[in-house]
Amino acid sequence: VMCCCGPCAMYRRSALLLLLDQYETQLFRGKPSDFGEDRHLTILMLKAGFQTEYVPDAVAATVVPDRLGPYLRQQLRWARSTFRDTFLALRLLPELDGYLTLDVVGQNLGPLLLAVSSLAALAQLALTATIPWWTGLVIASMTLVRCSVAAF
Repeated sequence: VMCCCGPCAMYRRSALLLLLDQYETQLFRGKPSDFGEDRHLTILMLKAGFQTEYVPDAVAATVVPDRLGPYLRQQLRWARSTFRDTFLALRLLPELDGYLTLDVVGQNLGPLLLAVSSLAALAQLALTATIPWWTGLVIASMTLVRCSVAAF
């Protein structure tokens, strides 16, 4: 997996100690970064040659947002870390399982396609009072990619 989620993650102490300095001094664009630490640590582990594994029957408890505002802030943090850490993981993709490559592409390409198609649709709506047919096609394609990843 590309992200061992905080409450569910377990690491070998020896592996964690090897990467602790890199993990604790996480930078983004030259500035200290403290978001997406679980994804960042997972990618550090993969870059160091360790493997990650999904355990479907793992059980963990965590605190989750119960209101819309905190939920949206959480989703924004997660999206920022996904995009940021994708750049760290690009060189790893050829070495990883094909599913992980598909998942990384889907997580990043889908929102990008949605943003571009939405902006183009708004521009065309403002200029011509019509919405292009391909906007629906792009949104459907994004949905298909994400659903395929989940189904796979």
